[in-house]
Amino acid sequence: MEDNHSTAEDSGRRNFLKTSSLAATSFLIVPRHVLGKGFIAPSDKLNIAGIGVGGKGKSDLASFAKSPNVNIVALCDVDDRQAVDSRSKYPKATYYKDFREMLSKERKNIDACSISTPDNTHAVATLAAMQLGKHVYTQKPLTHDIYESRILGQAAKKYKVITQMGNQGGSGNGVRRMKEIYDAGTIGEVHKVLAWTNRPVWPQAVPTDQSYEIPKELDFDLWLGPAKKVPYNQSYLPWNWRGWWPYGTGALGDMACHILDPVFRILPLDYPNSVECSVAGTWTFTLREQDHNPDWTPFSSSIHLNYPRKDNKGDIKLSWYDGGILPELPEELQPGEAFGNSDGGVLFIGSKGKLMADCYGANPRLLPLKANESINIPETIARVPNEDHYLQWVDACIAGYGKGVTSSPFEYAAPFAESILIGNLALRSWMLRDNPTAKRSADRYNGRKKLLWDAANMKITNYDLANQYVKREYREGWSLVV
Repeated sequence: MEDNHSTAEDSGRRNFLKTSSLAATSFLIVPRHVLGKGFIAPSDKLNIAGIGVGGKGKSDLASFAKSPNVNIVALCDVDDRQAVDSRSKYPKATYYKDFREMLSKERKNIDACSISTPDNTHAVATLAAMQLGKHVYTQKPLTHDIYESRILGQAAKKYKVITQMGNQGGSGNGVRRMKEIYDAGTIGEVHKVLAWTNRPVWPQAVPTDQSYEIPKELDFDLWLGPAKKVPYNQSYLPWNWRGWWPYGTGALGDMACHILDPVFRILPLDYPNSVECSVAGTWTFTLREQDHNPDWTPFSSSIHLNYPRKDNKGDIKLSWYDGGILPELPEELQPGEAFGNSDGGVLFIGSKGKLMADCYGANPRLLPLKANESINIPETIARVPNEDHYLQWVDACIAGYGKGVTSSPFEYAAPFAESILIGNLALRSWMLRDNPTAKRSADRYNGRKKLLWDAANMKITNYDLANQYVKREYREGWSLVV
C-alpha cells in the first residue's frame, strides 16, 4: 500500500533498499572454536543501531548493551545535543542525523535497530529497517496513526524479522500472574474494564505565535519527518512533543500500552466496534480564538470503547481516564487503600469479583484485598528471565526468526496499538470544528457522538470527517510502503 505523496526519489530509495536486503544478511560467520574458550563468536553478536539516541533512546541502548552479545555499532539523532551521552558511551559507533542515510550506509554492519524517536516517525523508521531484513525494537505506542499500525502488522508477516514493541510490562511477572488468576475463574467473566493514568505530565496548550531561531545542532526538517512543515518552536522538543497531535499521541498514546497490556493480553478481544469520549477545555464559545489549536492534545479526557468478545459471549466495555480524572472507587476498596499506583492502574470487573493491577500490570490483587490472603493459584505461565523486555528481544534476535520469542511482537502489538489509537481518533473528532460559523455548539461539533468503527476497513461509518485521523497525509519526500 503506497502513500499518494511518494516521489521519484522515494521510489529510488525503496528499490535500493529492496535490492540491498540480501546483502544485509551476508555477514561473516566465524566458528566459535576458532576464537577459543571464553570468546563470543561474531555470529553470536547482535549489532544494533539506535534511531533516536537521547532521552528514552539513551536508556534503551543502555539496556541492550547490558548483554555481552550486543555491539552498538551506529547511532542516529536529528539533534546533536541529545546524542552527546550516547556518542560518548559508544565512541566506536558511527553517527548520523538521517536514519535513511544510516540504513543505506550501514546495511552490511547492522543486524537490528532500536527506534526511540517521537511517535511521528516510529512507523517510517521501523518499516525502513524491516525492509532491509533488520530486527526492530520500537518504542510504544508502536505508531502515530491507525493505518501505520495496520501496515507494520502486515510488514511483520512479510519481512520475517524479530519484532518487539517497547511496553516493558509485557515481559513482567505481574501480567502473567494476573492471567493465572483470571484463567482460574476467580473473578468470572469480565464485562467491564476501568483504566486510568496521571498523564499528561508535560505542558499543554502552549502558544506557538512566538518565533525562534533553529539551534545549529538540530535538523528541524528531519525532526518533523512526515509531519507538515511548520516554523520551529522550542515548545515542541526535546520532550513536550507528546502534547502535540502532529508529533505525539497524548496521554493515551504515552501510557495505554503500559496500562492496558493486561487487557489485550488476557481478555478475548482485539478491535472495538464503537468509541465515544469527552474532553476538558474545549467549550470554545467562551474562549479566545487563539485558545483554539487543533494540534493540542487535551488537558484531560475520558474514552469509552466497546469490544465484542472473540468467544461471542457478549461485549467488554473499556473506559479510560486521564488528566486527573479517575473512575469511581470500587466499593470493595477501603479508605486509605491504594487505587492502582501513582502512574495509574487497571481494574477488571467480572461476574464473580474484581481484579486490580498497577501500571505495567504490576502487583495484581483481588478486591477486597483480604481475598488475597486465601488465594492459592499455582504458577502455570513461564516467566521472562529477570522480567527483561530488552534482553528477551536480544536473545530472540540471536536465535533467529521462527525460533526466538518476544512478549510484544508486532503480530500482537500492532492490533493493540491500533485499538488504542482509535481512542485518539475519537478525541480529535470531539475537538473538530467541522462548521466553525455555526451559532449552536450542537451544529459546530458534530464529532461529539458515539463513533461506529468498521475494523476490517479501518473506517468510521457514521461520521466521515473522523476518517482523516485514520491515515494522515505524509509530507512530500516521506512515504510508507510494504
